[in-house]
Amino acid sequence: MLTGLPSLGVAKSPFVLRHGEVGEQRGETAPLRDGDEEVGRAVRTRHGVKPVFVSAGHRLTLDAACAHTLRLARHHRLPETTRHADALCRRAPASPGGLGTVAP
Repeated sequence: MLTGLPSLGVAKSPFVLRHGEVGEQRGETAPLRDGDEEVGRAVRTRHGVKPVFVSAGHRLTLDAACAHTLRLARHHRLPETTRHADALCRRAPASPGGLGTVAP
C-alpha cells in the first residue's frame, strides 16, 4: 500500500473458505464466500487442472484480479510471478533463525 501499486493474492488452496463447482474450462470461476460476502474466486487457469484462489488486494477489483491472474498463467496453473517467487524462495539458503533473520 505504501507504494500505491495494485496488488492481488493467488493461492493454491482456499484456506478455510469453500466454493461451488468450477467448470473444467480455462477461465471458469466460482465465488469464495465468507457468509454472504464474495471475498475471492476459485479460477480455473488450465483445462482440467485444479483451480487457484484469487483475491483482490490494493487498488484492484476482484474482476480485474481474476483477469490479471489468467493473463499471467498462460502455460502453468500458477501465474508466472508466483512461480518465480516460489522458485526463488526454494533456492534461498535457510537462515538459522528462520525467515527474516539476518545472520551477523
